[in-house]
Order: sequence, then structure tokens, then C-alpha cells
Amino acid sequence: MRRPVQSLVFILLSAPLMAQENGTVSELKDAAIASIDSQRESLVNLSNQVWGFAETALGETQSAKLLADYAQEQGFAVERGVAGMPTAFIASFGEGKPIIGIVGEYDALPRLSQTATPEQLAIVHGDPGHGCGHNLYGTASLGAATAIKQLIESGQIQGTLRFYGTPAEEAIGGKIYMAREGLFDDVDVMLSWHPDSNSKMNVSSSLAMVETIVEFKGRTAHAAADPWNGRSALDGLELLTHALNLLREHVKPTVRIHYAYIDGGGAPNVVPETASASVWIRDTEMESVLELYERMQAMAAGAAMAADVSASVTLISGTYSSLQNRQAAKLVHGNMMMLGNIEYDDADEAFARTLQSSMGVPSVGMDGSVQPLDLNPSELSDGSTDLADVSWVVPTIDVNVATAPVDIPWHSWGVVASAGSPIGHKGMHYAANVLATTAIDLFRSPEKVEEIKAEFAESTSGFSYKAYIPAGPPPIP
Repeated sequence: MRRPVQSLVFILLSAPLMAQENGTVSELKDAAIASIDSQRESLVNLSNQVWGFAETALGETQSAKLLADYAQEQGFAVERGVAGMPTAFIASFGEGKPIIGIVGEYDALPRLSQTATPEQLAIVHGDPGHGCGHNLYGTASLGAATAIKQLIESGQIQGTLRFYGTPAEEAIGGKIYMAREGLFDDVDVMLSWHPDSNSKMNVSSSLAMVETIVEFKGRTAHAAADPWNGRSALDGLELLTHALNLLREHVKPTVRIHYAYIDGGGAPNVVPETASASVWIRDTEMESVLELYERMQAMAAGAAMAADVSASVTLISGTYSSLQNRQAAKLVHGNMMMLGNIEYDDADEAFARTLQSSMGVPSVGMDGSVQPLDLNPSELSDGSTDLADVSWVVPTIDVNVATAPVDIPWHSWGVVASAGSPIGHKGMHYAANVLATTAIDLFRSPEKVEEIKAEFAESTSGFSYKAYIPAGPPPIP
């Protein structure tokens, strides 16, 4: 457990003097934790506003402005609209080495509108919601960055801190465009976290993925009077999705294939001229994903031939599997053990149990304990993230923190409800502490930075990063 903080006011006033006299890492961490405590009300307010905006990929106009404005008010130099994305920004403070980055996200998911209550109730049916807790993600990261900025400003640590406001993680992959532009190239170590139902330093790799749009085009006709004059684009699309479902039997168990129809035609009495779907393919390595991507393109061409229509496949984005760093993992886990477990009150537990019951999972409540560190996990992460691309450019730390009850489905209304509740706020606060205390270790211990970078150099030996996104600017809506 972390040693008790004696008094918030005492630490806020005395931490700079203590650090100048003794300069211990422990004292600096107490000062950073006290700074985050002092921001608590502001951070909850920021998080709740982003939760209410619930803006999806590359449309996070209000969310990005809110966080960038807060960073500017705290004294950061803010560059907005980086890498061709109006909702991406970088907030910087300090100079020289090391350069430590902290990532924040703030995009929501479509069709997950939900109140901050443990029973399913949409605010506006069909509207977006924060089903991955990114309202907490971006806010906690910025709170940690502000605490570190204050220590640089007072001269207690030296170097450069950057907060990266990164949009469109759930679709498109904003970080990939930022990586392509070289915005991470000079960073020594990047820090990140993600909401979860457990708190752990996760060294499991994520899945590599390609995101595509497949479009078919045919010829309209009256579906009853002269269907023989039509060529159904929907026939082509259905042939493709049938083929994809057959393909599932003949791929490795680690492969995941998902699709959702975007355009399924218009009126039933019109042979559809157009039809399209979003198709995602995942596996443990990018090489396998690209092979399956080629097979899918051939299948689309075959489906088009069978339906006597045309087909086109457009790459929207592709993300690598994440590269983990065990030296960094040990550093973060040590700080989590120092901070101890997240504590919940009776109201939190009642909320969690009701939510679990509403979602049909065991009503066991919250688990705020720090999970053991497993440096050789046998299981892979189930998801994909554009943070993985960053991890192949710069050593990247990604920690999970409990912000929702255990066992509830992710990307669901239950996560949205949790992300707007005190349960989510407590996880957000804890995550900010983990990021800030780890950043202090990196700023004050050059040998730790070098160990992390040495492992990264060995892991990436012979690798040259390539961004799997279309040429040209991001697809701004």
C-alpha cells in the first residue's frame, strides 16, 4: 500500500520545498498524487461533459476542444488539428530529454446511448455512447499530465512532457495518421491506460486488424415487372458475406471476421443498384491479416462475377498487434502495488450488483484489487487498438484500470452507465495516479528509460514501421 498522504494542503504547499531539499522520488510521487486530488472536481466535470457529448470517430469536436482548452489553461503549449485531423492535438511543456508522452482518447461508439443508471435506459435511442469509457481515458491522462507539468514548472524534474489528444480509436485509427506524420518519433517512452473491469498491467498483445469497406454496384429494375433487367448489388454482397462465413471453418482459431451492412438496398420492389458493408479482419499478426485481406478481395471479385455486378474494396485502416515491454510493465506494476486497491463504498457496490443483474451476469460487485503481474501470459487480448501502431514506433506502456463491474460485456450500455458513474470516476482518478507516478520514475531514473528502450530496440530489430492507411488525408466526416 502507498504510505499515507498526511494532508492535501500540506503536501501541495510543501512538496516543491521537500523535493528541492531531498529530491526523493517518493516525495515527488506524493506531490503528484496531491495535485491529482486537487483536480478531482475538475476532472469529474471534464469526464462527464465528454460522456455527455458522446462524439464518434473524427467528430469529437466538442470533446477535443474541451480537453485542449483545459490543457491550455494549465499552461501547456497546445497545437491543434495535427496530422490533418481537426480533433487531434498535442499539449507540450518543458524542454530537453527525456521526452515522455501520455496518450488520451475521447471518442464514443455508435448506438450506445445510455443514462448513468444500472438499468438499460437510453438518453436518445440510437445515439452514441461511451461504451469503452474513453471519456475517462482522455481525462485521466490529462490530469496526470497536468500534475507532471507542475513538477517540471517548479524545477523538481527536468525534461519534456507531451499529452497527445488522439481521436478516432474505435474506427479509422487516428494514432496511425499521427504515427505516419512522425509525431511520436522523438518520444522516449509513451504512457497510456484503458478502462477495464480489472486493474492490471497487461502484457498480452492485442490483435492486428484491417478495417475495410466493400461496395458492390449493379443495375436497377422493377423487382416484379422486369427483374431480369436488373443486376442486384445486394446479391453480390450476400454472396461475399456467405463466403466469409464459410471461410471461418478454414482459418486459425485466432482469426476474427466481422461485418456490418452499410447499404442493403432501398425499397424491396427495386433491384438494388448499390450495396456495401464494413468488413474487419483480425489475427495475432499483421502478416496473417494481410493474407486474409487478399483472400477477401478475391472473394469479393468472385461474388461480383457471380452476380454480374462490380465490386470495390477500400482499406480504411490497419493496426498492428501491440508490442509489449516487460521492463516497463514491472515499473508500472510496482506503482500499482504502491497505490493499492481502488476502494468502493456501499452505493458503488449496489450500483455494480444491480447493473450485473440487469445484464444477466453474476451479481458479485466490483473488483478494485491490483491483479498479479504475469510477464508470460498464455492468452491474447481480444481487441485491437491503434495504440499498437504507437508501440512499434516508441516503447509504449498500456495499463488497465477497473472502471466497470466484473464480467459485464464491453462495448455495451453497461459500460456507458459505469463510465458516467462514481465507479468510473474512481477508476479514472486511480489511472491518473498510476500514469503520474510512473512518469516520475521515468523522468528521475534515466537508467530505467534506457532499459525500456534497450528492450524495445531488441524487439524491433529489423522492423520498419509502415502505416496501413490510405494515401492522403484522414476521412474527415
